[in-house]
Amino acid sequence: MDYILSIVTLACINMIAVLGLSIFTGFTGLFSFGHAAFVGVGAYTSAVLTYYYPVPFPLALAAGAAAAGAVSLVIGVPTLRAKLRSDYFAIAILGFGEALRVILENLGITNGARGLPGIDDHTTLPVVLLCLAGGVVVARNFLRSRWGVACVAVREDPVAAELSGVRIFRTRLLSLVVSAVFCGLSGGLLAHFLSFIQPVMFTLTQSTQLLAAVIAGGMGSITGPLIASFVFIALPEALRVAQMWRLVAYGLLLVLIMVYRPQGLMGYRELSSLWGKRAGPSAGRRP
Repeated sequence: MDYILSIVTLACINMIAVLGLSIFTGFTGLFSFGHAAFVGVGAYTSAVLTYYYPVPFPLALAAGAAAAGAVSLVIGVPTLRAKLRSDYFAIAILGFGEALRVILENLGITNGARGLPGIDDHTTLPVVLLCLAGGVVVARNFLRSRWGVACVAVREDPVAAELSGVRIFRTRLLSLVVSAVFCGLSGGLLAHFLSFIQPVMFTLTQSTQLLAAVIAGGMGSITGPLIASFVFIALPEALRVAQMWRLVAYGLLLVLIMVYRPQGLMGYRELSSLWGKRAGPSAGRRP
């Protein structure tokens, strides 16, 4: 039972990061291969504060989320102001993530590539569920606001959105910062759950897993990516007895989703009427 609860906790932590990326990629339309870097920023910020200093756990989590949001401005302002296309932006943020990993491996306070062991294990399943529920409410309210509608408009047609008065740069930057804050919160919870972090945990592999969950779940949905994220974490663990075949099953699941559900598991739909029947361009007010 403890093992099952730990897998559920880990899956829910990952769902918080996926929730943030779904706002940026699913609803704003920009791909990112570097959001694992924001998870790492949140993890290291919160871990350092509780590891070296007597900072309370909730305050450390908030600081990790805020630090991730601040770091997103560093990469977001120059790249988004330059109006890079989605593929060029994905490459730029990928380079940023790799550069950040190298920096973490060479800082004394992060203990370099050896990582930080013995972090206090404050993260519990109730805490994670509370954060996830709060994150879902915040994401829902954001996407229903004029800013959320502007994000969807930018995803559908940036030129038409700009002609309608939507500020493309500010909308995309806000979406990036919000998604980074979610990822930073996820990183803080992860650090205090595993009690150990090191830079190699926040690489392209994790960014790809987050992006795969968003695409497989549906790029116009919130609950879809959350479901896909949970499945992608739970399935390999459930098939761990099969050793190498569990990775084959993971890849096969992705292929089947892309072939038979190219719009994703949920498409533009949500599980609950709380979200409305559709979260697409027609949802909410005009920006």
